[in-house]
Amino acid sequence: MTQVSISVKAVTRKYGTHPALDAISFDVKKGELFGFIGPDGAGKTTLFRILTTLLLPDEGEATVEGLDVVKDYKKIRRIIGYMPGKFSLYMDLTVEENLKFYATIFGTTIEENYHLIKAIYSQIEPFRKRKAGQLSGGMKQKLALSCALIHKPVLLFLDEPTTGVDAVSRMEFWDMLKRLKEGGITILVSTPYMDEASLCDRVALIQDGKILQLSTPQQVVDHFPYELYNVSSGDIYNLLADLRNYPGMMSCYAFGQAAHISFIKETFRETHLRDFLKEKEHNQLTIEPINPNIEDCFMELMNR
Repeated sequence: MTQVSISVKAVTRKYGTHPALDAISFDVKKGELFGFIGPDGAGKTTLFRILTTLLLPDEGEATVEGLDVVKDYKKIRRIIGYMPGKFSLYMDLTVEENLKFYATIFGTTIEENYHLIKAIYSQIEPFRKRKAGQLSGGMKQKLALSCALIHKPVLLFLDEPTTGVDAVSRMEFWDMLKRLKEGGITILVSTPYMDEASLCDRVALIQDGKILQLSTPQQVVDHFPYELYNVSSGDIYNLLADLRNYPGMMSCYAFGQAAHISFIKETFRETHLRDFLKEKEHNQLTIEPINPNIEDCFMELMNR
């Protein structure tokens, strides 16, 4: 039987009368890379603050490694690593000073646990005398992750760790997470980037404090209920308006310089759509069937 690392049952948290989390429930397995995917304001940060014992739930209960987030907060803080969405290390301390400080807090040293962070820290070690405030976004990210790992946590919380980081650094970061997972660390990560969902073992799509769907990335895609088409023309603005008035359309959203539009399979005829758009004087017209991605699925769930 698979052991559970995190268990959340009917957790609610309100700010005033607005529920940031609305009776959500889920489990995370030990050694799993679990992703919370959703836009800003979906409730991801509130959830992470509850699980890292920085915020109390209004209702429900949650455990981390079998420890209650309210009663056992001191024990939980000793066994987790937390990387908040905003860079929170000391800007006026050097890279090395920040890492030494966090190691000391947890009663360890850089030398004792260097093997845990070597693959990550070695990339910024040449700049260990540079102040944290002078680092690039990608280097800050690596430093923050090193500080979160230096005390050998069994569980890692990463709240939007790649926001504001360039594409190359994002890719490198996820490669690092894969290596950490292979080392047995359970990882809970949140992100507003839909393309990062496919890199997780399982994902929860969250919006307005509710979990819309929870499964593997492939299962999310497999459950997309409609036929999906990529449509483009020389006039994307009017194309979107016209597609949204097309009979039988289920959803239509802009994706780059094209539109993704979905239909119930039995009712759609490509020739009818092409004729409809030509009557609207669209030129340079392309219509092609495509497979849905996580973002298409998320938009469909929101629309539903």
